[in-house]
Amino acid sequence: MKSLKESKCGETVTVQKLLGEGALKRRIMDMGITKGTSVYIRKVAPLGDPVEITVRGYELSIRKGDAENILVG
Repeated sequence: MKSLKESKCGETVTVQKLLGEGALKRRIMDMGITKGTSVYIRKVAPLGDPVEITVRGYELSIRKGDAENILVG
């Protein structure tokens, strides 16, 4: 398993596990990123922050720090 941050642009991955506690985990889940969800990595900014993804049919930009807490396969 790798984190969402380590995924390459153009890849489609499936969420395996969410790390983190309390508010952080809740915020990620509120964005629609839950176990078993398919995520397409659209763009990664030149310095790696933020990561632009498509999840559940909508586009989302997440911080590198948050992407490290999302394990994908």
